[in-house]
Amino acid sequence: MIKNRKKNLSTEVYALGQHICMSAHKARRGIDQIRRRSYEESLMILELMPYRACYPIFKFVYSYSAAANASHNMSLNEANLVISKAEVNEGTAVKRLKPRARGRSYLIKRPTCHITIVLKDISLYKEFEEYMVYSKKSGLITKKKNKNLTCHDTYSGGGLWDKK
Repeated sequence: MIKNRKKNLSTEVYALGQHICMSAHKARRGIDQIRRRSYEESLMILELMPYRACYPIFKFVYSYSAAANASHNMSLNEANLVISKAEVNEGTAVKRLKPRARGRSYLIKRPTCHITIVLKDISLYKEFEEYMVYSKKSGLITKKKNKNLTCHDTYSGGGLWDKK
């Protein structure tokens, strides 16, 4: 049975970096900060964070793979890119032998990780939202676009502690 697949509205560009010499736990600290942020904002965050693992991630996002693939292969504008998916997986450990006393050897394991970053072009989403608004006027699609959020201050407006 052949299933009908929906066309992907957005253009996704991904970059995969394998065997990067750092612990996956340390790399996740930097990756968690840039997930679901714009491309330019994520570069600023990675440049200013004090972790040593942020520099290889910055180079990976900026020049090596992700942005280069988006601009060169797909001819996408970097201002419209958003990091939609960023994940870090553990790689194989590089094993070295260090000589010790009495002719013995000591095994040193250097952890590696695999970083996957997916960039998505959001300009196509903006065009899709305009289509949704147009269809909503005709009555075909009933979708709430934005909700107005109000901030209530519990301390000054009576609130919880005024009850007897």
